[in-house]
Amino acid sequence: MPLFDGLEGFENVSPVLQWAIFIVGVLILVVAAFSICVSIWLSWKYIRFNRKKNSANMTGKQVARTLLDKNGLKNIKVSSWGSLTFGNSYSHYFKKVRLRRLTLNKKSITSIAMATEKTALAVMDKEGDADMKTRIRLTPLIYWGPLAFIPLIVVGLIIDLILFNFTGVVTTIFAAIGLLFYVISFVLSIKVLKTEIKAQKKAIQMLKAENMATGEEIDMITELYKIYNIQYVNDIIMAFLEMILRVLRFIANTQNSKSTSND
Repeated sequence: MPLFDGLEGFENVSPVLQWAIFIVGVLILVVAAFSICVSIWLSWKYIRFNRKKNSANMTGKQVARTLLDKNGLKNIKVSSWGSLTFGNSYSHYFKKVRLRRLTLNKKSITSIAMATEKTALAVMDKEGDADMKTRIRLTPLIYWGPLAFIPLIVVGLIIDLILFNFTGVVTTIFAAIGLLFYVISFVLSIKVLKTEIKAQKKAIQMLKAENMATGEEIDMITELYKIYNIQYVNDIIMAFLEMILRVLRFIANTQNSKSTSND
C-alpha cells in the first residue's frame, strides 16, 4: 500500500520507494534526537572540566605553545577562534592552532585537553602521517562536497531547460555528480575521525611525557575525547542517512518525472 498516495510529487512513486523514504526519515529523527542528547552531555563535560584548574597551572595557549616549540614547530601560531561559533582546530594551510576563547586563556582541564589534541595534529602533519596527509589534501572536498549537491542540480536543470528543452538527461547527470561528491565526502569523514583518534592518543602521550597532567586529569581528558568521538560518529551516521535520503528522493523524482512524461 502506497504511504504517500495522493501527495504531490509522490503520485507515481512505487510503494516500496515511499516506505524506504519514510523509514530513512524516521531514522534521521531518531539520530537527531540522540545527537541532541550527546551535545548536551558534551557541553556539560566541557564546561565542568573547564572549571577545574589543571595541575600544570598553564593556559591552553601556553600548553599549545610549549608543545609546539618542543616539537620544532615554532612557525605554527596559536590564535583565538571565537567562543562558541567555531571549534578548536589545526590549520595546515594557515599554520595555526586555533583555540576557543573559552579555553585559550583558561588554566583548566578542558583547555589543556583541546590545546594538546590540536597540537598533536600539527605534530602528525610535521611527521608526515599518511592519514593526516590524506586529510589535508582532501579537506576542501570533505567540507564542501555535500554543499555542491543542490547547486549542481540547479546548474544541470538550467542547462537542460535552455539547451535541450528539458529532456531530464543533463539534470540527472549533474545530480549524479552531486551525489558522488556527497558519497566521497562521507567516506573521507571517516578518515578525519581516524586522524582525530590518532591525535588524541598522541596528545595523551605528550602530556605524560612532559608531566603536564596527573593520572586523574588524564582520565578526565580521555573521557572528554571519547564524548567528542561519539558525537563525531553520530554526525557521520546522520550524514550517511541524509545521503541515502537524497538518493531515494532523486530516484523518486526521476520515477515521477518519467511517469508524467509518458502520460
